[in-house]
Amino acid sequence: MRTVFFRYVSVGLVNTVIHWGIFAAVFYLLGANQAVSNFLGFAAAVTFSFFANARFTFDADATAGRYVIYVAFMGALAVIFGFLAEFWMLPPIVTLILFSAVSLVCGFAYARLVVFTKGDES
Repeated sequence: MRTVFFRYVSVGLVNTVIHWGIFAAVFYLLGANQAVSNFLGFAAAVTFSFFANARFTFDADATAGRYVIYVAFMGALAVIFGFLAEFWMLPPIVTLILFSAVSLVCGFAYARLVVFTKGDES
């Protein structure tokens, strides 16, 4: 379990760089709000994360069904955080830090228990 989690964290570090980079570009360069910026950063990062975790972390097939349920769950988290950040007028860095921390823990649990369960080839 510990090795699997450390692999997930390693993928998560790269995922975070992708997410934060796109968030910053969309928010600061394009002038979009935090909800849109967070979602677009998420969209690119979650695709990388799904395929990297399927292969490197969970040694599982990266099927379309698994991709859909992973992206739907993680996307809901991204949008919720973006809208809450706008509502509470949080600085973008706070949004990114909170989302990264919560998505790491929730994403790992969801990936391990739902998306990449052994014997489930969705």
